[in-house]
Amino acid sequence: MRNLCVFCGSQSGTDARYRRTAIELGRLLAQRGHGLVYGGGHIGLMGIIADAVLEAGGTVTGVIPEPLTDRELAHETVTKLYVVSSMHERKALMASMSDAFVALPGGYGTLEELFEVIAWAQLGIHRKPIGLLNVAGFFDGLISFVEHAIAEGFVKSKYRGLFVTAEQPHTLLEALQRHQQPPTRRWLSEEET
Repeated sequence: MRNLCVFCGSQSGTDARYRRTAIELGRLLAQRGHGLVYGGGHIGLMGIIADAVLEAGGTVTGVIPEPLTDRELAHETVTKLYVVSSMHERKALMASMSDAFVALPGGYGTLEELFEVIAWAQLGIHRKPIGLLNVAGFFDGLISFVEHAIAEGFVKSKYRGLFVTAEQPHTLLEALQRHQQPPTRRWLSEEET
């Protein structure tokens, strides 16, 4: 895993553990030689993890849509900042530059990005590991929902293995290194996505 894409909030959340875990993950990425690919913002958990990677001597690649550069305060001191025209272009570029994906706590945008890469894995578009950093049980409800969708027949049980979860950054990184996506059949070509 050369580059790890992290989806996370443009807010810091109410629990100090979210901030502490973002810092810990950022330092670990730099120490282990993984580059960070993220949404390019300088605020919230996005800015916190980017700053932690940079302070630990790592590389940070941000990707931000031009309309959000003012709203999310684009992080001007990252190693490389790509300003793109749309959210779709942002997600596609982040995915193409990344070898694995991690979701930290966040809001609708974080969840949308997470579920898109999970859906892409299910469709066979990529076979990259995906992980949820379940800080303070943040993703417990989402994991329960996935289990409910499986029980109700909307998600095949084998696809529960499309992502791994852990509560600590080092444990999640180790799980991502070992993770093997379950077999899927290719539904679409990259040109069709």
